[in-house]
Amino acid sequence: MQIKKTTLSWLIFIIPAWTLAQSVNLPQGAKENWLINRMDIKLMNDSSLGFSTTKPYLRKTMVEGIERYIMGAKYTRAVTVLQSSDSAYQNDTTRRPLVIQDSPSVDQLFTATDLYNIHDALMNSSEWVTGDLSSFQSKKPLLGAFYKTKGDFLQVNQKDFFLAVNPVIQQIQAGETGSQHVYLNSKGVNFRGLIARKIGFDFYATDNQEKPPLFVRQWEQKFSAVPGAGFYKSFKTTGYDYFDARGSIHFNATKYINIQFGYDRNFIGDGYRSLFLSDFSASYLFLKLNTHIWKINYQNLFMELSSGSSIGDKLLPKKYASMHHLSLQATRWLNIGLFESVIFGRANHYEFSYLNPIIFLRSAEQQNGSPDNANIGFNFKANIAHTVQLYGQIMLDEFKLSEVKAGNGWWGNKQGLQGGIKYIDAFKIKNFDLQGELNYVRPFTYSHNDSVANYSHYNQPLAHPLGANFFEAIGIIRYQPAPRWNIQAKLIVFKQGLDTANSDYGANIFILNGNRASDYGYKTTHGVKSTGANASLWIGYEVLENLFIDASIMYRKLSVPEDALLAQKTTLFSVGLRLNMFRREYDY
Repeated sequence: MQIKKTTLSWLIFIIPAWTLAQSVNLPQGAKENWLINRMDIKLMNDSSLGFSTTKPYLRKTMVEGIERYIMGAKYTRAVTVLQSSDSAYQNDTTRRPLVIQDSPSVDQLFTATDLYNIHDALMNSSEWVTGDLSSFQSKKPLLGAFYKTKGDFLQVNQKDFFLAVNPVIQQIQAGETGSQHVYLNSKGVNFRGLIARKIGFDFYATDNQEKPPLFVRQWEQKFSAVPGAGFYKSFKTTGYDYFDARGSIHFNATKYINIQFGYDRNFIGDGYRSLFLSDFSASYLFLKLNTHIWKINYQNLFMELSSGSSIGDKLLPKKYASMHHLSLQATRWLNIGLFESVIFGRANHYEFSYLNPIIFLRSAEQQNGSPDNANIGFNFKANIAHTVQLYGQIMLDEFKLSEVKAGNGWWGNKQGLQGGIKYIDAFKIKNFDLQGELNYVRPFTYSHNDSVANYSHYNQPLAHPLGANFFEAIGIIRYQPAPRWNIQAKLIVFKQGLDTANSDYGANIFILNGNRASDYGYKTTHGVKSTGANASLWIGYEVLENLFIDASIMYRKLSVPEDALLAQKTTLFSVGLRLNMFRREYDY
């Protein structure tokens, strides 16, 4: 154990000495994420944005992707014109951005609001912008020292040192039918920086007092965990108090390999949900190696997770995970990927055979005697006609072809399927985007025969929030009628077969799958039938840079005909103010 700690310490201090320029990530839920989605679809063959399956995105990669297509000071002047009117831009050919030859023109692909968002994205990652920065400057800085740039409360940009510091605030007040008022009070700070363009760092910390909707409080009572949070305490009987701290250091081993060592969340997928790895659970410690060369992006993720959760002071047992994702830009419009993972528990030490960065973890797991929870998967993303994206995932926890063909509902056929479509500028309405997604996960997927190796962290699923044994359909409408306005309507419906105190139907991934009553007869949604719907409408207005006023309404209903005590129904009205922070959503 001491050797491992010593080696890691040397790596942390030695590797940065010979690194190249590196970058830090966009934060979780960053407003730039949907812009990157749109650019990926519109450009189709961009060498950086095409590898958008693994998230969060690197700021440097995003800026490079933008600057490869829209370049120089002329771009900045064009955006200034676009903020007033689209027609003025169309008629002023002297102010059009430079574009790379043989690419579709900016006029054909990007709307005025797109270009506003692009300018905004560059302003919030200005440390990597190579063009004119003058449009990012504030006309009247606060007290002459703060908000010298529109996007950062405090920014230092010297030759060998960059630092951006920002306050983080979210205040939500909501009314829930049949319950006392719901609220969220978050306040904190985030900062990011570069040292000699060799070492990058980012930090985010908030103190949170939250009383979520009743169904979330019931979820916490069932799993002894607050979704997305780690250690927490009770607050005023019905609320929770928790501290959310995340941070990473970043450096490049070579021109092609980026290394991140941090405590945060990750996401692998192109959909709203992920069957591989989502950002639903609490943050965790990880080491990530991302190799991007030619038409290949290869990510290694080594994670330290917690088995169980805690209320009070006690040492939690550890478990670990290794994940690999290989992505290939097969054609200018098609990206395909392979995924594999293994979740395992040891007596507080890592299984060294899973440190091998080369793919085929399943082979190493078999050599160890097949004691661990190994999974493999396939994903694809196809961009069509600069307006449509098809995407999907196949997740295989276990698979036996003969049992699948037999159709007898063998418990060990543990698979998940995802299929989705994104349609941007739908029906030729600018910045009106549609997304539809289907998710299907068979019983017992993500579970294991011991309580450690299930696919979870801190009593929260690492993949889909529902766990297993469900079918889900998601529809999302996103509309940005003007640069500062955002509207989103979302409908999620699902069917799931729930477990009972005496029968395990494979929905709860925390139940040992050895507790099943039989080996056959398990159909998806078999068990205690439940049907759920979650509909929401959100309207947001950006008053100042990164300062939003939000208003939303959510209706959620869960029907369980066989057990009326499990049924739930709620309507939630909320208004909020947030600064430099992603929205807290309850859509599960």
